[in-house]
Amino acid sequence: MLEKLRRMFQKTTPPSKIDTQQEARECSIALLVEAALADGIYANIEQDIILNVIKQSFSLNDSDAAKLLEKSEQRADMAVDHYAFTSVIKKNMPKEQRVALIGHLWDVTFADGEESPFEDALIRRVASLLAVTDHERASAKRAAQGRSKKP
Repeated sequence: MLEKLRRMFQKTTPPSKIDTQQEARECSIALLVEAALADGIYANIEQDIILNVIKQSFSLNDSDAAKLLEKSEQRADMAVDHYAFTSVIKKNMPKEQRVALIGHLWDVTFADGEESPFEDALIRRVASLLAVTDHERASAKRAAQGRSKKP
């Protein structure tokens, strides 16, 4: 009986690096979906931006990118807070990628041509949880503003 309990509470084998990388990807995309939803509207243009980020960042084809987005949308739908996402990302992504993620959050925010205070607050909160400084967040915002003005 005690042996069964002991086995039940023993640590299982740690997840592989591939599993943790995949989880970090899904969490990153879920945050992009959260940014798109922050103003109450999930516009097609925002979804297109997210799909482009997925394809470029992870070198995926259209089909695989759509599957990853769908999986991440489900994660975002079930989320109760952002910490569940940011803790995985912070643990498994280097600082440069976390700063790039903040830039992508701004890209999604500017995709519909408007910046809502809810989107700004979300990115400020997420940046803090990802240990991205205010200066890095502001630089990412300026860069995204420049990208959004391109024809």
